[in-house]
Amino acid sequence: MVQGVGFRFFTQHSAERLGVRGFVRNLWDGRVEVFAMGTPQQHKELQKLLERGPFGSEVTEVREEPAAIESQYDGGFVISPSA
Repeated sequence: MVQGVGFRFFTQHSAERLGVRGFVRNLWDGRVEVFAMGTPQQHKELQKLLERGPFGSEVTEVREEPAAIESQYDGGFVISPSA
C-alpha cells in the first residue's frame, strides 16, 4: 500500500540508474506493480532498493514473479497510469 511517499518516482529513478527497463504503476487496491526487464544482478539490486523504499515509506513485501519480455518497454522505464 503506497500513499504520498513518491514510491513510483523513486522506483523510476532507481530503475533508470540501474539500466532496468519496464514500468511502475499503482494498482486499484493500493499496491504498486513494477515490471522490470534486466539482468539477474539488476533485478537483485532493484529489489534491494524497493525493499528499502523512499524516505518516509514502509515496505512490507516485495514479491518477484516471472513474466514474458515486453518489447514496448525496450526504450526505458516509465510511470504508467494506475490500473
